[in-house]
Amino acid sequence: MAVVSWKEILLLTGLVVGCYWNSLSCGFVFDDVSAILDNKDLRPTTPIRNLFLNDFWGTPMAEERSHKSYRPLTVLTFRLNYLFSELSAASYHLLNVVLHAVVCVLFLRVCRLFLDKTSSLVAALLFAVHPIHTEAVTGVVGRAELLSSIFLLAAFLAYTKSTSADRSIVWAPIALTVVLVAAATLCKEQGITVVGICCVHEVFVAQGFTLPMLLHTMRQVLQGKDGFPYAVLQTLLKLIVLVISTLLLVIVRVQVIQSQLPVFTRFDNPAAVSSTPTRQLTFNYLLPVNAWLLLNPSELCCDWTMGTIPLVESLLDLRNLATLVFYTFLGLLAYHSLRYRHSSARTVIMALSLIVLPFIPASNLFFPVGFVVAERVLYVPSMGFCVLVAHGFRIVSHKGQLKKISWLMIGVLLTTHAVKTFNRNWDWESEYTLFTSALKVNKNNAKLWNNVGHALENQHNYARALRYFLQATRVQPDDIGAHMNVGRTYKNLNKSREAEEAYLVAKSLMPQVIPGKKYATRVAPNHLNVYINLANLIRANDSRLEEADQLYRQAISMRRDPEFLTSRANRTETPPLLLKMNKLTEARDAYLRALELDRANADLWYNLAIVNIEMKDPSEALKNFNHALELSPRHKLALFNSALLMQESGEPKFWPEANRRFLAYVEEEPDDANGYFNLGMLAMDANENAAAERWMRKAISLQAGFRSALFNLALLYSQSGREVDALPVLDELLRHHPEHIKGLILKGDILMNHKKDTRGAKACFERILRMDPANVQGKHNLCVVYFEERDLPRAERCLEETLALAPNEEYVRRHLSIVRSKMAAMSAAGQPIVAAAAAEGAAAAAEEERPEGAKEHDQRTKGKSTKDIKDIEEKRAAALKRLEEIERILSGD
Repeated sequence: MAVVSWKEILLLTGLVVGCYWNSLSCGFVFDDVSAILDNKDLRPTTPIRNLFLNDFWGTPMAEERSHKSYRPLTVLTFRLNYLFSELSAASYHLLNVVLHAVVCVLFLRVCRLFLDKTSSLVAALLFAVHPIHTEAVTGVVGRAELLSSIFLLAAFLAYTKSTSADRSIVWAPIALTVVLVAAATLCKEQGITVVGICCVHEVFVAQGFTLPMLLHTMRQVLQGKDGFPYAVLQTLLKLIVLVISTLLLVIVRVQVIQSQLPVFTRFDNPAAVSSTPTRQLTFNYLLPVNAWLLLNPSELCCDWTMGTIPLVESLLDLRNLATLVFYTFLGLLAYHSLRYRHSSARTVIMALSLIVLPFIPASNLFFPVGFVVAERVLYVPSMGFCVLVAHGFRIVSHKGQLKKISWLMIGVLLTTHAVKTFNRNWDWESEYTLFTSALKVNKNNAKLWNNVGHALENQHNYARALRYFLQATRVQPDDIGAHMNVGRTYKNLNKSREAEEAYLVAKSLMPQVIPGKKYATRVAPNHLNVYINLANLIRANDSRLEEADQLYRQAISMRRDPEFLTSRANRTETPPLLLKMNKLTEARDAYLRALELDRANADLWYNLAIVNIEMKDPSEALKNFNHALELSPRHKLALFNSALLMQESGEPKFWPEANRRFLAYVEEEPDDANGYFNLGMLAMDANENAAAERWMRKAISLQAGFRSALFNLALLYSQSGREVDALPVLDELLRHHPEHIKGLILKGDILMNHKKDTRGAKACFERILRMDPANVQGKHNLCVVYFEERDLPRAERCLEETLALAPNEEYVRRHLSIVRSKMAAMSAAGQPIVAAAAAEGAAAAAEEERPEGAKEHDQRTKGKSTKDIKDIEEKRAAALKRLEEIERILSGD
């Protein structure tokens, strides 16, 4: 066996890099979202043992909704990617390209077992560039194929060394083969099929048997004319070891899935739920469809489910001819390879074993799978195809007159395939490009229309998304999910009536509940969300809350399994229906029951904490927030709301931890102004003015016109003696929120007391009274302006009107008494009342008896009165403190 040279390794690696370097710019698309972005098993906070308890998508194997795809070693490599680069897609794609190059080199080594040096290299080069592999290489989830193929080829190479030069058995390679088979199976299920490939190699290549020879030997033994030859006994012994090992792996695999097959719907694989003979005719027709994709990979599609390939419902369907031709050609190849002993027959039989055996688990012939056609499952079968092409090239190139033509054809084939592969990679750049490229190939698949709609929906382009969702309902009128998508999009477009109509259509398509029969066996579990979505829509109308509650209960009654109950209890709509109906105890009990089923669910603890807040139990809420964060330290909502709860508690001991959680939150949500605003409020509480100013400025830069941030920044400037800096901030606040009364009061105070601009102050207070004529604070402050302007009669009338609005406010009565005393003194002295009043007296009175709210910012800093402040000042300070607390509570304005 010729070894693989470094030049050949570099050639293959260079070709792979040349074809796939642009895949590094692709993101996570299609199944990558579930396997990578939504898979908690990748996170370092998830115990490693969970990888061996959950399926490929992170769902516990015991749950009914599990896909039953058990590939822990593949998920482990995803976790390593996450450890080094978290969710940087480029690193995941880079590792896939490296693994594909490794597969190509191993495949070349395998080809050297039954092809000459040149033709084996041709086979490896064709395998490296074949466009059918883009889904396996450029799609991150295709790593399962790549890893399984590495161990599959390694296991086969190990097995080929199990016979020594003297024809005796060497057990070490066999033991290594068993280990590698197990590893291949833990990467993807089809890895176990390498055992069959090893058996074919042992019988027809290593031992040199043909089918006639085997039949003759069996007749001789059965007739008692002869015993088993020693070589046959050795072969049987090796095969028995392999088969027993395989059976043990199968038993373990069945135990892992708890003897349950995954649940698929007619939308995933229409033929699987069809009757005879439609099911058999369609599944057999899919074989030539897959073969054609290997022969002519010009039209590739990421999804072949639903109506992509119409069912073959009759023997008269012309597509049955393709099935007949395929089986005829396959039979001729098998006949040729099994009847003769020459090298060509051995090459063909190994090529057929590589094509047929790894494809059997995905063929639908023995058990249904969740797809009609999947290009990535052709990764290993394409090896056998490449061997056949290379073998044919060797035969043709040995004919003198065809040598140049054969080389030219191979060159053209490799070039066109490489270009196709490179261009196909761009389709995987984003979900929008992937699904729009698929629609160019297949317009009869409603799932593709839905997925383009989802991609546009994620871009908040709801109008265009709606057109694609509506087309999905036209292509597949009974697609429940499509009608649900239409309803959701109408809701996003604020068209509630149309949304309800769409949800009702989806609801009408749901199969009727049959007593004693599991609902999930006849419909995808996520389709039950139609009840939830419809309930969420109609509960906006308070008169229909009971109707919404009945829809929730109907959905739960259809699925009482733990995973569905916890997912339903896990609703994060605001406010949840039970809270809106003021059924707080029921809401709490629902979450507690769900936690009995799944105590490791951070979202459940978070939602329970929200209920605790509604029940006025902040200490219990904080404990439950902490439970959520123990399970998921980067849980964004738990970080933010627990920090807010600590901040609003008013206890300084909580402030450092609240600050840490807000900082963690802004790391997760760097564009959310609310996180920075609350950091600023914490800094103000701690008298860290520089930090408070920085955080407030950051919040305002992210959200122009952020009401609370603008007001509190102005308040910060005012209370730190920077009144001049506060004015432009207040101007910006009032430009966005001209009705902000507290902002007008603060601006009027600064203008009157620091800028001596009584005219500007008067305009602020008059503006308040135009909006709210009964505003006591604005009215009183206007009276002070009249006092500052020495218009004592007007000030007197103003204070009388204010006292009528607030007869119990002692400070107003006192100020009125001061004005009247001043007017009486001036009258006794014979001075004109309107034009008089010494400036220093006015200033002293104004300073001594400052109106409520005129120094809101000063009182915020002091927090409590001193011995030198009179009773009226204490009352004013308390009122201002209440205003400040209200402003904090309204921090989301």
